Amino acid sequence: MTDIQAPAPIVILNGAPRSGKTSIARALQAQADEIWINLGVDVYARATPEKLLPGIGLRPGGERADLEKHLPRLYAGLWESIAAHARCGLPVVADVGLHDGHSRALNLLQDAARRLDGLPVLFVGVYCTLPEILARRAADPNANGTRYARPMPNQPVPRPVLLWQKAVHQPGQYDLALDTATLSPEDCAAQILDRLCAPRERPSVFEQINGTWRAR
Repeated sequence: MTDIQAPAPIVILNGAPRSGKTSIARALQAQADEIWINLGVDVYARATPEKLLPGIGLRPGGERADLEKHLPRLYAGLWESIAAHARCGLPVVADVGLHDGHSRALNLLQDAARRLDGLPVLFVGVYCTLPEILARRAADPNANGTRYARPMPNQPVPRPVLLWQKAVHQPGQYDLALDTATLSPEDCAAQILDRLCAPRERPSVFEQINGTWRAR
């Protein structure tokens, strides 16, 4: 007979590129006693065909309407994979850039909540100030070679950076908000672990979206 165990926690880190999501995920894996699996945007991109890239990393602005039609299925596959790991007792951290800044509404957040219904999800907003993001880009020797990070002449702040800052935190409802301009990845990971251990006193964001509330 197979042992039945409670599903493991899921942490979704949502924020703009270079806001520090990947560093937080690594710090969480390093600090936690449990085996945390990272199933975020970078991991998923490596499994996505080149012709569909950036896949779930598609930036706001509706520039690639030809790719948008694939996003619901790609995200669905990611959420279902995350759910499967959690049900097997493996905690999951997923760093993503969820937004609805497409040429048409895709309701990706609502679908995520539906597919992860009944699982312990902590939805974390990863914030970072624009000056700090620009400083991180400038310090990255590979920044100008990335798909979206090419600066334009006489444009002090690249348009993609502005679009991400505007769209990624709408509506901005989170279970926990972290500012990586003032907090280290280790501090952020510690706050996440503390929140996961704290008693549940109110519904999570995903439970609010689904209209459910399960005290744990």
